Amino acid sequence: MPFSTLNDEQLSAATAPLGHNLIIASAGTGKTSTIVGRIGHLLKSDIDPSKILLLTFTNKAAGEMLSRLEQYFPKSVVSKVESGTFHAVSYRWLKTLYPNLALKQPGELKTLFRSIYEKRNFARMNISTQPFSASYLYEMYSLYQNASLESFDTWFLEKYPEHETLMDAYVDITEEFEREKIEYGFASFNDLLLRMREHLKTNNLGFEEVLVDEYQDTNTLQSALIDELKPKSLFCVGDYDQSIYAFNGANIENIATFSKRYKDSQVYTLKTNYRSTAPILSLANRVIERNERIYPKKLEVGRKGKTHPPRLLMYNDLFEQYQSIAHSIKTTHVPNNQIAVIFRNNSSADGIEASLREYGITCKRKGGTSFFETKEVKFLLDLLSLQLNPKDMMAFIHIFEYAAGVGSALSKEIFQCFIHFGHGSLMQGVLHPRIFELPNFKPNKNVQLGLFDDDLEIGSAARFTHLGLDKEIMAHPLLKHPKLTQEGVKFFQEFYRYILAVEAMDNPAQILSTAMRSKLYEKVVDILSNQRARLKSGEVDPDKKTQAKERIERKARLLWELGRQYKELSRFVNAMILGGNELSEGDGVNLLTVHASKGLEFPEVYVVDLVDGRFPNRKMMSSIEEERRLFYVAVTRAKDKLYLSLAKYDKMKKIDYKPSQFLHEAGLIKGEFVEEKK
Repeated sequence: MPFSTLNDEQLSAATAPLGHNLIIASAGTGKTSTIVGRIGHLLKSDIDPSKILLLTFTNKAAGEMLSRLEQYFPKSVVSKVESGTFHAVSYRWLKTLYPNLALKQPGELKTLFRSIYEKRNFARMNISTQPFSASYLYEMYSLYQNASLESFDTWFLEKYPEHETLMDAYVDITEEFEREKIEYGFASFNDLLLRMREHLKTNNLGFEEVLVDEYQDTNTLQSALIDELKPKSLFCVGDYDQSIYAFNGANIENIATFSKRYKDSQVYTLKTNYRSTAPILSLANRVIERNERIYPKKLEVGRKGKTHPPRLLMYNDLFEQYQSIAHSIKTTHVPNNQIAVIFRNNSSADGIEASLREYGITCKRKGGTSFFETKEVKFLLDLLSLQLNPKDMMAFIHIFEYAAGVGSALSKEIFQCFIHFGHGSLMQGVLHPRIFELPNFKPNKNVQLGLFDDDLEIGSAARFTHLGLDKEIMAHPLLKHPKLTQEGVKFFQEFYRYILAVEAMDNPAQILSTAMRSKLYEKVVDILSNQRARLKSGEVDPDKKTQAKERIERKARLLWELGRQYKELSRFVNAMILGGNELSEGDGVNLLTVHASKGLEFPEVYVVDLVDGRFPNRKMMSSIEEERRLFYVAVTRAKDKLYLSLAKYDKMKKIDYKPSQFLHEAGLIKGEFVEEKK
C-alpha cells in the first residue's frame, strides 16, 4: 500500500477521518507521499475513484501523484480520479457544457481589453485625474477577480479613491470586455473558475473528497470555488511559511483561518524534514521563527550522515560575486543540473548567466520571460490558433498588429471585415470574399467614444496600384478600407499567401515549417530583431541584429521540435495553451527566482545578492514577513550545501550595500540589523 513507507505523522494525516482536514507540511516533509497515501486510503476504503478530486498548482504535480498510485492500484482505477490544476479541471468540465469555449492567454485578452479601452475619449470627460493606462487597468481587473468577491468599483475605489470620477468609465470598459468575451466564446483563466463557480451553485458534482495541494497559494476565488464544490470531505495540504504569492492574489488568510471557517476541522503537522541537513534547517528555523506563529512548529531533521554548515560568501564588488560563483560551479564535482542559483530579482540572473557562459557552463533560466511568452513564439502559436479556430479574433489582432500603421483597434475592424466578406467565415472572407461592400462600423453614440465619431469614407484600391500587388489582392474588397496603409496591405498580401499555403494542412510541424519559411514570419523576425538591436542613438547594431535573429530562429526550431510530437493541430495547440508554462528548455545550472524554485530541491544551492534593498526587496515587498518567507523557501531548497552570498559595492551604479537583515537573523553576521532612515 502507498502508506507502508509513511512515518507516524504522515500516516496519521493520510488516514484521518473524513471531514475538514488541514495538513501543515513544512519544507521537505513528504507532502506528496502523504497525499498519495491519502488517496490510497480512500480507494482502500471503497470510495469511488471518480468521486475523488485532486487539485494541484501544476498538471505535472498531479501526474506524478497518480503515477505513484499506479504502483499500488490498477491504472483503470487510478485514471478515474479527477485531477489537475484548478484551471485545467474547470476547463474540462466547462468544455462539456460549452464545446466552442476558447481559452485565451492573459496577453491576448489584454489586447482585446485595450481595443475596447482605446475607443474611450477620456479627454471629453473634463476630469483632472489622469486615467490609468489600458494595461494597468486590465492588470487591476484581473487581480480583482482573483482577490475579491465584492463589486469591482467597491474594491477598486478602496485602493484608488482619487479615481472616483473615472469609475463609471472603468466599469463600462470591463462590462463591454465581458460581453465581447462571451460573444466570441473567449475565456480567461479567471473566467474558468468564475463560470465554474456559477455552474456549481445549481449543480452539485457529488465529490466524496476534494484534496488541495499547496493550499497556502490559493486565492480568494479558488477558496470560494472549493466551498462551492461542497465535498463531503476536504483534505488541504500546505505550509503557512511558504506562502509567497501575495503579489499574484494568493490569500494567506485561507490557510490561516481554516480552523475558524471549518468548525469541525482537524490540523495535522508534518515536521520531519528529509531533504536538508541539520545545519541548513537550523538556519531556516532561526529566521522563520521571527514571523508570527499561526501553527506552532519546528522542523526536525530526518537525515543522518556528514553535514556542511551554510557558508557566507562576501565580496567587494557585484560582478566579482558572480564570477566567483561561476568559478566555484566550474570546479565542483556536483553535476550542473543539480546546482541552483536562486535570486530575488531577475536583474541578478543576468550577471550570473554572463559569468557562467564565460566559463562555458550551460544554464537554464526560469522565472523570467517564459519561452511561450516570447513574441516570436506567440506569433507562431497565434497563426496556429487562428487556423484551428477561425473565429479567434484575439489571435488575428496579435498577428495584424505587426503591420505598420495597424493597431489593435484597426486590426479588430479588419477581422470584422473578413467575417463580413465571408458571410460569417474568416477564411472565406480572406481567400474568396462573397460580399464586396465594407461593413457598417458606426456604433451608437456614446459620450466616452471617440474613435468612430466620423463616418468612414470608402477608400479606393487604386491608391495601391504602384505596389505591384497580386491580382487577387488588388481585387479584394479590404483595399477599400480608408484606414488601410501601404504597409498594411503588403502585410495582408503575405498573410493571404500564408493562409492559402496552409489551408488544407493539419500536421503541426508541417504548418510551422511553412510559417517559418513564409515572408510573413520573415517580416515579424525582422521587426523583432530590429527592436532588440536598436541602440540608444536609434541606430540598429548589425551584429546584435544577427544575434537576435539567431535566438529567434532557435526558439522557432524548438517549437517545431515540440510540434513533431503531435499529428493533430488541435492537440498541439491545446497542449501549448494549457501546458506551455510547465515546459522548459535546455539543461545545465538552474537559474531561478525564489518563486520559480518553490517545490524544487538541489544538492547545491547559492542564494545571491543578499543585501538590504535587493533581498529583502523593499520596493517590491508587500511585507517583511513575506520577504522572510521568500528567504525561508530559498534556503530550504538546499539538500547538502548552502551558500549565501553578497557584494558590498556595485561599481557600475556606484552603490554601497549593507548585508541583508536575514543574515543577521540567521546569525551569520553578528548584531541586530539596523535599518537606515531614508
